Amino acid sequence: MKTLIRLCDILAGLTGLILLSPLFLIVALWIIIDDFGPVFYRQQRVGREGKDFYLLKFRSMRIGAEKMGQITVGERDPRITRAGYYIRRFKLDELPQLWNVFIGDMSLVGPRPEVRKYVDLYTPEQRRVLSVRPGITDYASIEYIDENRLLAQSPDPDKTYIEEIIPAKIALNMRYINHQTLGEYFKIIFLTFYNIITSICKH
Repeated sequence: MKTLIRLCDILAGLTGLILLSPLFLIVALWIIIDDFGPVFYRQQRVGREGKDFYLLKFRSMRIGAEKMGQITVGERDPRITRAGYYIRRFKLDELPQLWNVFIGDMSLVGPRPEVRKYVDLYTPEQRRVLSVRPGITDYASIEYIDENRLLAQSPDPDKTYIEEIIPAKIALNMRYINHQTLGEYFKIIFLTFYNIITSICKH
C-alpha cells in the first residue's frame, strides 16, 4: 500500500509541477513586483523518523519576518506582504511543496511537518506522527484551515498553539496514520479541495 501511495505521490507531484508551471511563473513575478526579494521561502522542518528537510513555499512574508516569531497570527499579520495575503488566502504558497512530494521529502497526504521547536515538545506517543512522511494535507489541515484566525483571537498564540492546537491536530493526524489506504488518501485530497473552495467562497 505504501508503495502505491508513493507512486501516486510521484505521478501527482510531477504532473502538478508541469501543468502548474505557468501559474508558478505568474506567482513568482507577482512576488517580485510586490516585494522585491526571493520568490521562494525555505524553512527547515522535521520529517519522517525525525530527519530535518527544507520545506519549500512561495514567499508570502517580508524578508526576516521569521525573527519576529514562527506563528502567523491572523490573515492581516503585518509581516505578510500585500501579494502574500492573497497567495495565502488561495493556498498558492503551498504549491512549491509538490517538489518536496516528488523528491520524497513529503507525501500529498500526511501530517503537516512542524519546526524543531515544537517537535521537541512532543510526548513519546505524539512522536508517532514522525513514523510517516509528512504531507501537504490531512484531516488536521482540513479541520484547522482557519488556524491563523483562531490564533489571532488568543491572548497568547504560542501557548494556545502548544497546549491546544498541537494535541488536537496530532489526534486528527492519527486517523490517517492508523488507516493508510488509497481510499483515505484520495478522500482527504477531495475534502481538501472542497474545503479550500468553500473557505474562499465564505470570504
